[in-house]
Amino acid sequence: MRILYFTRADSVHDQRFLAALAESGHEGFVLRLHPGEYPTPSGIKALEWSGTKSQLTENDIPRLTQELSELLKPVQPDLVLSGPLQDLAFLVARTGFEPLLSMSWGFDLMHDVLVSPDAAEKARFALGHSARLITDAHCSAAQAVHLGFDPEKICIFPWGVDLSHFTPAAVRVRGTVWRERYGWGDKRVLLCLRSWEPNYGVDVLLRAFVEAVQKDDSLRLILLSDGSQRDLLLSILEEGNVTDKVFLGGRVPNQDLITYFGAADIYLTPSHVDGSSVSLMEAMACGLPAIASDIPANAEWIAEGQSGWLFPDGNHHALAELLLQIPSFDLPTVGTRARKVAEKRADWRRNKQLLFLCWEQAMTSSKGGSL
Repeated sequence: MRILYFTRADSVHDQRFLAALAESGHEGFVLRLHPGEYPTPSGIKALEWSGTKSQLTENDIPRLTQELSELLKPVQPDLVLSGPLQDLAFLVARTGFEPLLSMSWGFDLMHDVLVSPDAAEKARFALGHSARLITDAHCSAAQAVHLGFDPEKICIFPWGVDLSHFTPAAVRVRGTVWRERYGWGDKRVLLCLRSWEPNYGVDVLLRAFVEAVQKDDSLRLILLSDGSQRDLLLSILEEGNVTDKVFLGGRVPNQDLITYFGAADIYLTPSHVDGSSVSLMEAMACGLPAIASDIPANAEWIAEGQSGWLFPDGNHHALAELLLQIPSFDLPTVGTRARKVAEKRADWRRNKQLLFLCWEQAMTSSKGGSL
């Protein structure tokens, strides 16, 4: 089977899906909306086209639809896997290609369709031309059903993580060495990896941290990543006079994250919009308890007081109070439970078999066969 994977650019998630495609035995191709120099796994052929260097606009759609139609003719894929819904799956749907296996990336169904009638209409169009939908969270699946998609055609599975790489044993020594190097051996260390973009609520975390540090000077924060809110976030730290209590590590290669998971006592994800967060799964796999905003996707992973704790989304005062309660938490026990949840639900080696099954289901349904 010839499978084309159509994505925006390149991410850890894209690399994981492409690696799975490369090892599946199928002939794999990748097309990226934003042209550039990207690592492509051996066995996958990267296709070239003009694409667009910026966010997809209405003016781009006719041109790219025509280009995509022309590109598909010589490739002749048996299946196209594409998402997010409003741009990439929508473009494939406009070409009339079948079968299309659409993939939700969380924000497209959990945010965009709720705030933009145009985004909702494009999502409906893409779904209406999709043989199947892949999503990583039940809340996203429910939103697709609300838009009129058949629930029997939805493949739900969390993307998952490498449980042999992200382990409590793998992170312990690296983390201890890091803490001692920075003089944080006796501190309570928080970790956040979320992108510095409005959807991820990092500003909420920083305001909570500034408030909590006034009462607990032992708190420290490892803040990785970067993004469009950089100036805002740095100003919160400076105005709060806590820059000496925060480690800014920038963007870190995924394989190196185990050092920081090992250095932290608790992982923080304050996102306003999300699917099943891979960084949350990685933290849990490392035996790291988590504090998360109480959005539906996080609530699918965090059982209050069992595998972590939840706080009201966007409420930095509530989060600050929770940070002050950390000394009373049984972190080792909760971390052990978190690891067990990851082993049960977030094993990429097992979960990717569901991806392969979904490919087969999309092909079968497009031929009118029974599943």
